Amino acid sequence: MSKRDALKIFNSSYVCIMNNKFYVSLKENMKSVSFLLVAVICTHYCLAQKGNNAGLGNYEKPQELKKVLELKMPLTADDEKPGTRGASVVWHPVQKKYYAAMAGNVAYPFAVFDTKGKRLSPDTLKCKQDIRGLWYNPITKAIEGNAYDAGGWFRYTLDSKGFIVSAKVFKEGQNQPGEQCIGAFDSKANKVLFLSNDGVHFYDMKNPESTSVFEVKWESKTEDEYIESDFYDIIEVPEGYNTSTVVHTGIPGSELGFLCVDFKEIGLYSIKTGLLTKTLSLPTEAPAELTFNFAYANGIYWLFDMEARTWYGYK
Repeated sequence: MSKRDALKIFNSSYVCIMNNKFYVSLKENMKSVSFLLVAVICTHYCLAQKGNNAGLGNYEKPQELKKVLELKMPLTADDEKPGTRGASVVWHPVQKKYYAAMAGNVAYPFAVFDTKGKRLSPDTLKCKQDIRGLWYNPITKAIEGNAYDAGGWFRYTLDSKGFIVSAKVFKEGQNQPGEQCIGAFDSKANKVLFLSNDGVHFYDMKNPESTSVFEVKWESKTEDEYIESDFYDIIEVPEGYNTSTVVHTGIPGSELGFLCVDFKEIGLYSIKTGLLTKTLSLPTEAPAELTFNFAYANGIYWLFDMEARTWYGYK
């Protein structure tokens, strides 16, 4: 039974212990039940309680993430706040800098930060593309990304300071399953990944018309668990998950990451099997949104706080 299933049970029933006797309250009626039934429900209760410290799809304690870095996005010279949502964060291993962007317009802020989160770029630096996803391509040794809708895939040119000076489209058209999809890059396979309602779409970097769809076995650590789950044969992204973003971690066996907003957790899945391999627990105060505002760069998971206009990094 998954954490989600256990919590569903206890939304409708709870266990009471009175005068050394067990009772179960089902909705409005208080009834005495057999010890066997009580034992089953008590087991579910314990699992649900343990679920407060457990990962999705299992009852092992998840790895806890801690905030390690902040990237504060700039305002305009007039203290205006152009843009609301964070598009992505990318790490440039040669420049040793973080690059972060707002989503929604070519003129929205783009920022460059050092390893400690200090912004190096001026307030006037703009995205130059209507950015959705960003990644570093070790083959081209450049920062690349995908734009909104049919804006295509683009590549940035940097100046001597490591600031972006131009963005050139190298693959025209809507090379993505939806207009708002945020791309991630699998450098080993040389493919761009996008999350859509029917799974993760893989687009070949050399030939974007060559695509494949990968099934995610949501919240399931084994095939049997998946078959018995609520998600079997349901292709949609589950309720309570960020629906625009999949991150690629490069971690063997845990390559794909998805943000569960309901439980403030990040589930890592195998790119070979589609099964859940690890659950990461975020602090309760961490911002988590159902679209955009989620990224992975340099071993850090990033969440964007729209009010504070800040990317918070967790590791």
